[in-house]
Amino acid sequence: MCGIFGIVTSGEKDLGPVLIEAGWRLSYRGYDSVGCATLHADGTVDLRKDVGRIEDVARRLAFHEMRGTRGIVQLRWATFGAPSQANAQPHLDSDGDLVGAHNGNVVNNVELREAFIAQGMVVRSTNDGETCVHAVERYVDQGYSMLDAIRRAYRDLEGDYAFVIGRVGEERLYALKKGSGLVAGIADGEACVSSDLPSILPLTRRIVRVEDGEIVILEPGRIELRRAADGARIDRDPEVIAETVEEAQKGGFPHFMLKEIHEQPQRAGEMLHLYEASPHVAPLVERMRSARNLYLVGCGTSYHACLLGAVYIARLSGRPAIPVLGPQFVPQNLPAVGPGDVGVFVSQSGETKDVLLALEAARSRGLEPLALVNVIGSTLMRESRAYLPLACGYEVSVPATKTFMNQALAFLYLALRMGGHSTAALRQIPELIERTISATEGQIETLEGDLAGRDDLYCLGYGLTYPIALEGALKMKEVTYAHCEGMLSTEFKHGPLSAVTEGYPVIFVSGPEDVARIVSGVNEVTCRGGRAIAIGEEEPRLRANAHDLIVLPQAGPLLNPLLAVVPLQLLAYRMSVARGLDPDHPRNLSKTLTVD
Repeated sequence: MCGIFGIVTSGEKDLGPVLIEAGWRLSYRGYDSVGCATLHADGTVDLRKDVGRIEDVARRLAFHEMRGTRGIVQLRWATFGAPSQANAQPHLDSDGDLVGAHNGNVVNNVELREAFIAQGMVVRSTNDGETCVHAVERYVDQGYSMLDAIRRAYRDLEGDYAFVIGRVGEERLYALKKGSGLVAGIADGEACVSSDLPSILPLTRRIVRVEDGEIVILEPGRIELRRAADGARIDRDPEVIAETVEEAQKGGFPHFMLKEIHEQPQRAGEMLHLYEASPHVAPLVERMRSARNLYLVGCGTSYHACLLGAVYIARLSGRPAIPVLGPQFVPQNLPAVGPGDVGVFVSQSGETKDVLLALEAARSRGLEPLALVNVIGSTLMRESRAYLPLACGYEVSVPATKTFMNQALAFLYLALRMGGHSTAALRQIPELIERTISATEGQIETLEGDLAGRDDLYCLGYGLTYPIALEGALKMKEVTYAHCEGMLSTEFKHGPLSAVTEGYPVIFVSGPEDVARIVSGVNEVTCRGGRAIAIGEEEPRLRANAHDLIVLPQAGPLLNPLLAVVPLQLLAYRMSVARGLDPDHPRNLSKTLTVD
């Protein structure tokens, strides 16, 4: 997810302790490397960076000794380029006259790097943060001012990002926002800018929120906003922030789980931008398409994404994919694995032992391992032949929300590509997720009081929504401690129907193609006194037969499952809070499972 912070002061000062503190306050966002740069009045730049935790790197490289009139600290969450000293940020331009760092993804990074190398620039890494610096350098070398160079770089850099940059010989820093978070702060004799509030609040509570397409110029004690499109000045008064640092880390949300549910539209959009521009997608799709057998392997939430991915792949490419739980892969599938087979191994952390053991065993029999992984530099990434990043940033809350969304969306994207279909329809996904959150939050609140006291319920789906029912049931088990069993709706009558009594809650997740089948299941419950809660698009039959209908935006059968998981996440969260629990830290659970 990365985090950047920059500060301008009225004279040469000990900036190291300020930068360390600011970086530490951004560390909740997740990172694998850290770096600091200070610019001195004499025109020199002090740059120190490496892989590791901020406290270790700061001690090893003596960040506390760094002085200057301007400073930048960056915590990097790897997407372009593995974690390394070279890829750590900040970065210098060719001559060491510019230094900058970024947060986000520049999706045309590869093409721009090649162009910069061809133009004779000194490119030291594979990281897109360096690409931001060279994009400005190109126009500075042509004689443009820093402001105009940044404006032109804005047009060249595709994706969602924000960056901060300084030039020797000036007493300013510049920062640009395009999709990623950016906020500026004003203090006596100082000005600062950051990815997020927590690193600014210890210095000042007078802040200005930077909008997309805006450049902020920082000078001691003042800032200036300019439009990237035409350079016009923007007048915006500072606001005074009263919230605490802890509240700021959560972005105003009471828990990280709720914050991360609300981050799903942005993260989905960033991943799609990345895939559309990535040269690595087409070869990976071809390997999947030409596989003798295609296995999708994951655990927990990731396994549910594999189940959904198998349905997407069969529907859109006409070929089967075999979803398998990680620990079941060896006893169930390994005897049949051989050369020509391909496995897509899926993990939020990239360190899940069950998945890694399955990969190791399968590779020993000739299978080609591919991966969908959120943590760049993880064991799963290193052990795979090829991988695609999920681009979710750091997920603080133990229950996975935004990582499941991007895993499922990644499989839909790959399935469309495998079948030779356009992916243009996926561009509406971020807006649809946003609309789903807005439309269903209030509807969920009307249910939480009735369901919060329930210790037993079911969540049922069919076809594309069956994996969603499993995922929704898992979320409720994780954060409410109630027993919620997810299963295929048509299997409910083969035994579990006996659990239904007066008022017993059963949730039905309905795709637009499956309404008739879902209505049949609804009536099996209601005629026995149970309470049927349907999640689906507005539909007269669902409205007439279920006690409650949580209405989703109309999106069609392929996109519907991605939206349907949102109210289930919200319901689990609301029930957890209503029961007096902490949804971010469920008992007995860990974010990364490295034991058998």
